Amino acid sequence: MSYRALRFEADAAQAEAWSDALLDLGALSIDLSDPNVGTPQETPQYGEPGMPGEPLWPTVRISALFAAASDGDAAPLSDALADTATTLHFPLPLFEIAPVAERDWVRETQAQFGPIAVTADFWIVPTWSTPPAAARYVLRLDPGLAFGTGSHPTTQLCLRWLREHVRPSDTVLDYGCGSGILLLAARLLGANTSAAFGTDIDPQALIASRENAVANHLDATFVVPDQLPERTFDLVIANILANPLRALAPLLAGRTAPGGRLILSGILEDQQEELCACYAPWFEIVPAQTLDGWILLSGVRKR
Repeated sequence: MSYRALRFEADAAQAEAWSDALLDLGALSIDLSDPNVGTPQETPQYGEPGMPGEPLWPTVRISALFAAASDGDAAPLSDALADTATTLHFPLPLFEIAPVAERDWVRETQAQFGPIAVTADFWIVPTWSTPPAAARYVLRLDPGLAFGTGSHPTTQLCLRWLREHVRPSDTVLDYGCGSGILLLAARLLGANTSAAFGTDIDPQALIASRENAVANHLDATFVVPDQLPERTFDLVIANILANPLRALAPLLAGRTAPGGRLILSGILEDQQEELCACYAPWFEIVPAQTLDGWILLSGVRKR
C-alpha cells in the first residue's frame, strides 16, 4: 500500500477540530508538532501535546497520513480539505500533499531499539537483537504500550541499584510495575521466587508484565492493587512520579518489612527534599543517586 502525507499549519485553537475532521476524512494518523523545530524559536514540551494541562504551541504543524488513491491523484484529498475548511468555518490553510515512500516500517522501528546496557554485565535486549558477549544477565524486553524499556533515566537508576543490591532472600513488591521490568530484573538477579509481586492500575501494564515474565521464563505475579496479599516485603520498588509517591508514602511504608528496603524513582532533583521529608517518619533515607536531572531515593524501614 502507498500513502500520502497532508501537512499544513493552523492556530492552536483550531488543532483539535482539524484533527477530528481529518480522522473523519480517513486519516490513518495525526501528528501535532512545533513548526519551529530546529530553529531558535523551538519550544520543547515535556507532556503529550493536546492533553489536559499541556498547552499547544501558538501555531501547530498538523501532519495527517492517508492511504493513497490507486490512481495516485491528490485532487480528491485537496477538495476534501477545502470542503472541511468550509464546514469548520476556518480559512483554507496553505498545504502540501506529498507521497510517502514505501519503507519497511517494522525493520525501521526495530532499528531504533537495540540492546541497552545497565552495567557491563547486565543488559536489556529486545527479542530481535543478539545480546553482547559480555552480558551475564539478559532481560528480553520489546518496546510496548506499558512504561519501561530500560532507556529512561529513572528506570536506569532503579536497574543499577538492583544490580548492586538485590539479595537471594529478598521478597519483592514493584508498585506501579509498568512493563514489569524492575520486578523481572530483581528476579533475574536472584530475588526470592516465593514472593515476587508487581501491581498496576493499568490493565495493559499487567498484560505486558505477564507476557514479559513468560518470555523471560521468570516466576512473578502481577495483579491490581486490591489483589495483593496482606503481607510485607523485604524490598519495595516504586518508579512512578513525585505526586503519587507523596500520596503513597503511608501505604508503601506499610508494605515494607522492618529492616526492609525501599527504592523510589520518578523524582526530579528539585523534588528530593520534599520526598525525603514524606518518607522520613518510616525510613532512614540514604544519599540520593542522580542521572540526567532525575534521582533515586532509597532507605531502610525503621524497626
